[in-house]
Amino acid sequence: MSNTQGKSAALIQRKNNAVPRGIANSTGVFVEKADGVVITDVDGREYLDFYAGVGVLNVGHCPKPVVEAIKDQADKLLHSFFAIAMYEPYVALAEKLNALMPGSGPRKTMFANSGAEAVENAVKIARHATRRTGIIAFEAAFHGRTFMTMSLTSKVKPYKYGFGPLAPEIYKVPSAYCYRCHYCSAYPACGLHCLENFERFFTAEIDAEHIAAMIIEPVQGEGGFIVPPPEFLPGLKAICEQKGILFVADEVQTGFGRTGKMFAVENWGVEPDIMTTAKSIAAGVPLSAVTGKAEYMDAPEAGNIGGTYGGSPLACVAGLETIRYIEDYQLCSRADAIGRTTMTRLKILQEQCPVIGDIRGLGAMIGIELVTDRNTKEPAKELTSKVVKYCLDQGVILISAGIFSNVIRLLIPLVVTDEQLDRGLTVLEQSILRAAAEAC
Repeated sequence: MSNTQGKSAALIQRKNNAVPRGIANSTGVFVEKADGVVITDVDGREYLDFYAGVGVLNVGHCPKPVVEAIKDQADKLLHSFFAIAMYEPYVALAEKLNALMPGSGPRKTMFANSGAEAVENAVKIARHATRRTGIIAFEAAFHGRTFMTMSLTSKVKPYKYGFGPLAPEIYKVPSAYCYRCHYCSAYPACGLHCLENFERFFTAEIDAEHIAAMIIEPVQGEGGFIVPPPEFLPGLKAICEQKGILFVADEVQTGFGRTGKMFAVENWGVEPDIMTTAKSIAAGVPLSAVTGKAEYMDAPEAGNIGGTYGGSPLACVAGLETIRYIEDYQLCSRADAIGRTTMTRLKILQEQCPVIGDIRGLGAMIGIELVTDRNTKEPAKELTSKVVKYCLDQGVILISAGIFSNVIRLLIPLVVTDEQLDRGLTVLEQSILRAAAEAC
């Protein structure tokens, strides 16, 4: 299904002439239209979307209630800038997110345009609220590609290489990457050395009174869909509370039903102080949010935070309808069902395919880590690329992840039918087996 002729080829040439090479593309697919889980390209080829716009389309492509809400709003108001002339959808969506955020007590929400913008604002709010400047992030993290978020992000290439110097006052600590833990050789047993590392940081690196916030993805996304052990997030939260450090949950990729809960931190019973969301918040319309405890969100003065386009009328009505869709169709439960089916099939495949080193995930957020040898755990980057290509050739689009680029990540839209899920997983299984056979 490679796009070497027809409209796609012409568009690829135009893209190469007009768009800088830094804007990458891994498939060569030019989309004409999409519905649910099916993408149709400009040459009429159909693909199953198993990457959901990199986690943006938990409710699938073009859900009708969301599309209708956008059309209706477009007839009324496209833009006014909320800081000057306000509109009700902004307030209504803020109220909804405040109610959904894990925990109790007064909450408040502001809106921006992207996950990176949300993280930038979360850092600003945390610093203003605590009057501290340091920010702790984790190895294998991904928080964006802007100046501040690139500094928080862990993977050097392609995100940070050549773009220095980075933002100051960013401190990195090891993540709970159990499969590649340097201390625990009895994976999946856990000695919680990751928590010990976090405690030691305040003695070895900097005093806790200097740190404003710790930001973490409950399940690390670009880092390789890394699911921490059960004690990790609650342990981090306890340490943060003890030292007066704000716990910031980056739910940009994990939010809105993806892990079987509305937000991933709910899987551990953790109550964040501040939470960032984006991606599946509005079914593809650019929108992000920072939601947090009112005492912290109210710390900045009027005009300290915000932006021209953040929380546009179109985006806010799309967000309201998207959340309603997730709730009405019980997509959190559907994520669990997708995850159970997928994990069962992949575990069976792992028994017969030694290149599969680890399978991990929560709900419908699943990663398959490929290795050349299970004993050495040497990352199989090239083999991973082959699997992605073979799936594309058979009409299934999925993508890789991981700091070693050797993890197949599954972000299947939660509206996938059982038949589509079976068909896509069959293609994936066949592609892994084929790539593994060729590697022998």
